[in-house]
Amino acid sequence: MNASHTVLVTGGAGYIGSHTCCSLLNSGYNVVIIDNFSNSSPTVIDAIETITGKRPALVKGDLRDAAAVRSCFDQHPIDAVIHFAALKAVGESTAKPIEYYEHNILCTTTLIKEARSRGMKRLVYSSSATVYGMANTAPFREDMPTSASNPYGWTKVMTEQMLTDLTASDPSWSITLLRYFNPIGAHPSGLIGDDPNGVPANLMPYVNKVAAGILPELPVLGDDYPTPDGTCIRDYIHVMDLADGHLAALDYVYSHKGVEPVNLGTGVGYSVFDVVHAYERASGKTIPYRVADRRPNNADVPIAYADPSKAERLFNWKTSRGLDDMCRDSWTFAKTRLIR
Repeated sequence: MNASHTVLVTGGAGYIGSHTCCSLLNSGYNVVIIDNFSNSSPTVIDAIETITGKRPALVKGDLRDAAAVRSCFDQHPIDAVIHFAALKAVGESTAKPIEYYEHNILCTTTLIKEARSRGMKRLVYSSSATVYGMANTAPFREDMPTSASNPYGWTKVMTEQMLTDLTASDPSWSITLLRYFNPIGAHPSGLIGDDPNGVPANLMPYVNKVAAGILPELPVLGDDYPTPDGTCIRDYIHVMDLADGHLAALDYVYSHKGVEPVNLGTGVGYSVFDVVHAYERASGKTIPYRVADRRPNNADVPIAYADPSKAERLFNWKTSRGLDDMCRDSWTFAKTRLIR
C-alpha cells in the first residue's frame, strides 16, 4: 500500500527526521526531504541510504522561502507531510525570541499555504511536551491546558493553535500534533544520531561529547529541584520508538479527518543523574560533571512525563525500548561518529 505514498519530511536530515526517514523507507514509503542543513549535515542522506538501501529524494531549501517550497511540490507527487523543521533550543530561544517566532511560525505557514493550494491536507506535526507549561502536574494528558515558559515552547503552542483553527475552518484536513517528550538514543547501526552543531543544548548529545572526549564535563543545570536526587525528571524515549510513532500517526492521518494532539512518551520518568549513571554502565566511561545554575527564569519544570495511553488507543503504538537501550545506542553512535 505504501508504495503509492510519497511523504515530504521537512527537516528530514535532522536528528528525529533522519530516523523517521529510515523507518518510512523501510516501510515502503517514497520519501522526499527538504532541509536547509542549518543544524544537520548532507552526509546524513548518505547514512540513510546505507541503512535502508534506498536514497530519499532531496530538496535543499528553506521552508520560509515560498518559491523553494513551491518547487518541491512541483517536483514530487506529495500526498502527506511530516513537519520537523524548526529551531528547537530552549535556552537559545530565550536569547533570540524574535528569530524563533519568525522561523518556526513562518516555516509552518509557508508550508501549509502551499499544501492547501495543492489540496494536500495530511500533516503530522512535530510538537513538544513543552506545551504543557509549568502549571500542569505529571503525568501529562492531552486534555490539559497548554502554555509555555520560553519562546520555543510558545512557538509550539501557537502553531498547535493555528493548526487547530485551520482544521476547524476546513474539516477535510487530517492533522496529528505529536507532543514529544525527551528523545534520546540513536539508530543501532551507529550511523545516525543526535549530533547538533556547536555546543549541545540537550542532555544526551552533551553526554556523548563528554564520553568521546570532545567536551570536558557535563553541566547539570540545577540539583535543587524537588525530586529524589535534586535534578529534573523527564520522560526519555528512544528515537527509534519515536520514529515508529510517526509511522503510526501517518497511518492515522490517511484514515481519519480532524486534528488530534497525541503524546509520544514512555510514561516513565528518569532524572538527569539516572541517565548519566545508565550511560556510564553502557559505555564503561566515567562522565565528569559539575552542577551549574538552573536555566534563566526557572524555565525547566521539575517533573515531566507522559500519559501515553491515547497513542496506544488511537495508533496501537507504545514504546518497546528502555533507558539501557537508549544509552547503549547513544554510545554506539558516539564511538562510530564522534571519536576520531
